[in-house]
Amino acid sequence: MGETDKRAFWAYFFQALAGAEAGLNPNTSVRHIAPEVAKRDEVSGIAMRSEGLLQLAYADQKRYGCDFNWQLDRLRKANDPAKTILQPKNNLECGVKILVNQTIVQHKPLLTRSGYWSTLQPDGPSHRVFAEQMTNPPAACGLSSKSAIDKSATTKSVRDDADRGETRK
Repeated sequence: MGETDKRAFWAYFFQALAGAEAGLNPNTSVRHIAPEVAKRDEVSGIAMRSEGLLQLAYADQKRYGCDFNWQLDRLRKANDPAKTILQPKNNLECGVKILVNQTIVQHKPLLTRSGYWSTLQPDGPSHRVFAEQMTNPPAACGLSSKSAIDKSATTKSVRDDADRGETRK
């Protein structure tokens, strides 16, 4: 991929992730009650919340060096857009740091059962929401919502290319 295509892919990827995680609402704040996710946030000291476009937590400040300020934010209401964790720039930059840690530092694939976001964990119900988001490119991507590409032919051509690669080895 060329540099422009890479940038478009990652912008589109994060748009789809934010769509699946928070419905593209930067002020989304959710307190989980399920035991597997209802943990105490090590930075705030209270029950963990998932917040912002990518549904992050204050603990991510400590883990990934994100630009969140719990001391300032604790004085604000839960969905106050002035909170540092809810500001799209901070939330998205933190998401990039999390993804760099997963894919570059830990050498894990983008879609893995042990990834940060459940929407990127294959076979789960929230992954289907993410996959659906990836099939609806926003107008800003310059793509029509109805692709002219014949998906069955594309799949076959990709398979054929892979088969040719196997026979050369």
